[in-house]
Amino acid sequence: MTDYQKIDEEHYLPTYKRFPLTITHGKGSKVWDSEGKEYIDALAGIAVNSLGHSHPKVVEAIKAQAEKLIHISNFYLTEPQALLSEKLAELSGLPRVFFGNSGAEANEGAIKIARKYAHTHNRGGEIISFEGCFHGRTLATIATGKLSMQEGFEPIPEGFKTAPFNDIETLKSMISDQTAAVIIEPIQGEGGINVVDKDFMKQLRTLCDDNNIVLIFDEIQCGIGRTGYFFAKDYFGVQPDILTSAKALGSGVPISAIMTTEKISSVIKPGDHGTTFGGNALATAASLAAMKAIEEENLMGQATEKGQWFIDKIKENQPESIGIKGIRGMGLMLGFEFDRETKPIVEEMMNNGVLANATAETILRIVPPLNISYEDLEKVIEVMFKSAKKIRENA
Repeated sequence: MTDYQKIDEEHYLPTYKRFPLTITHGKGSKVWDSEGKEYIDALAGIAVNSLGHSHPKVVEAIKAQAEKLIHISNFYLTEPQALLSEKLAELSGLPRVFFGNSGAEANEGAIKIARKYAHTHNRGGEIISFEGCFHGRTLATIATGKLSMQEGFEPIPEGFKTAPFNDIETLKSMISDQTAAVIIEPIQGEGGINVVDKDFMKQLRTLCDDNNIVLIFDEIQCGIGRTGYFFAKDYFGVQPDILTSAKALGSGVPISAIMTTEKISSVIKPGDHGTTFGGNALATAASLAAMKAIEEENLMGQATEKGQWFIDKIKENQPESIGIKGIRGMGLMLGFEFDRETKPIVEEMMNNGVLANATAETILRIVPPLNISYEDLEKVIEVMFKSAKKIRENA
């Protein structure tokens, strides 16, 4: 039998602390490894596979498009790219769209667009982000985040500041004529499933309006129906100037999008930005199929109902001994705060057939497919309790 783990260790850049699993295939909310063991996937590729694995409508769209046209240069237009632009403009209320390949790429593009707008209006290029944020791993996006991700990659690009989360008064004191944009995740993912305060978000919108500052919403993880809203911005009732999307946008096929207003996009001219692969025919066809399935199968409604059901079940049945201190999130973007590190719990859950994730040290992140069955959710809860209890007893 081929030792895939050994091949990986010998040849892949050692950027990941991988679990000792080689996943071979998946269907719905389940995946199987190379030894035939079945797992419930409560991580969904880190909030990517919102339709589960191998959704028939997405598979058919990919097959049909691959037989016709996979890729051409963005010197030319394809039908699925035009249709997806139109669809995202309709869903977001932001009429201009640009496609890329990843979340970090979308956020880099958003920063460029914001700086171009700011410079056109005689402002500086400073970008303000928030403590606990995560906007990607490129040089510019790590400049927005925590210092530990910047170590060893100096010199870090200049022009970035970090403000306290949900603190409007401190943010006001940081604003100047050098400020180009504020970038924020409506729900922080890697930071621990932290939901922005509604009043803060509305005050942030006003602050940006009053100072002609671009407001960027990073909905890479919380967008595309996961919170029960197509975009989380709709929960807050706040419209950003720029919104970035990726992850679930392609249902597993790499694609990202920048959506923006006519006002902001008016400063962009041919040659200001571009991409080779972004928005190619295959990726946009897959995304169109995913968007259609999310709407037709009422997955936003399912996210709301199943998320609340999951929380209620946890509260009703959790043994005091397992150490859950709090629950965060919306829809099926949930974080469970424990009184200790959650990595050992995640490893034990994997041993018991459930894939989950530890983030921000003490948070257990659950972001399953939106169409996961209640039966599978029951199993996730059972395994979470069992695993947390075992880790606590063995501590």
